[in-house]
Amino acid sequence: MVEFDRVLGGGFVKGSAVLIGGHPGAGKSTILLQVLCHVAKTMNALYVSGEESLQQIASRAHRLGLPTDNLKMLAETSAENIVAVAEQEKPGIIVIDSIQVMYMNGVDSVPGGVGQVKESAAFLTRYAKQSGTVLLIVGHVTKDNSLAGPMTLSHIIDTQIMLGNTDDSRFRMMRATKNRFGQVNELGIFAMTETGMKEVKNPSAIFLSRTQEATSGSIISVLWEGTRPLLVEIQGLVVDSQLGNPRRVTVGVDQNRLAMLLAILTRHGGIFTSDQDVFLNV
Repeated sequence: MVEFDRVLGGGFVKGSAVLIGGHPGAGKSTILLQVLCHVAKTMNALYVSGEESLQQIASRAHRLGLPTDNLKMLAETSAENIVAVAEQEKPGIIVIDSIQVMYMNGVDSVPGGVGQVKESAAFLTRYAKQSGTVLLIVGHVTKDNSLAGPMTLSHIIDTQIMLGNTDDSRFRMMRATKNRFGQVNELGIFAMTETGMKEVKNPSAIFLSRTQEATSGSIISVLWEGTRPLLVEIQGLVVDSQLGNPRRVTVGVDQNRLAMLLAILTRHGGIFTSDQDVFLNV
């Protein structure tokens, strides 16, 4: 997947640990299952599931029409048992779905607790480094869109990727928030379809209005995301205010930046907005 490779910084690196976070239903398991089924054609691949049964994953793979002949599956939550199987099978790439259900014997914490998540991730990452295996770890996020578990988890892994929904539920945005092998804030766009996650070759098309006619209060601008430019539509609306303190409402733009732009318009453009409500949307 070109979009996935872009976010990773060019592709997988041997011995690297990649953490993929996102809300339930974002498509983490789906995209990793797609990737592993295709990677398994050329190298030994192992998908470890601690949340779903093998029958559930097999059913999803068949529904998506994926080539599953060479993919090896394991239903296990013990980090020690996973490493023991990996040492025997010697896969080139492993998916752990998810780190929140993994546990290690001797750690005084329940699965999903801070201690278990930290020790399990460190143990699995250590194996990946020593064996040169690519390790992909799935992690859940909290209500404030931060990864659940200890902050030290971000320091253990090499690359951290977040997969989230857009305003349009059909699309998913993948962004690298940490990457030792590439640029951070690199953005990948996918569409969720009946046959799985599909790459969006021209992301600018989904951000722009479909109308061909010029519209007042709307303009096309260019934003730089990672290593590529994206075209977006910026919409502005200014109306007479019925309030003593006019409103300044922004979506996708910092409110302080809007205040500065309005001050420039007043000072140098002769356009006064002190009695106007201003709405700005990207």
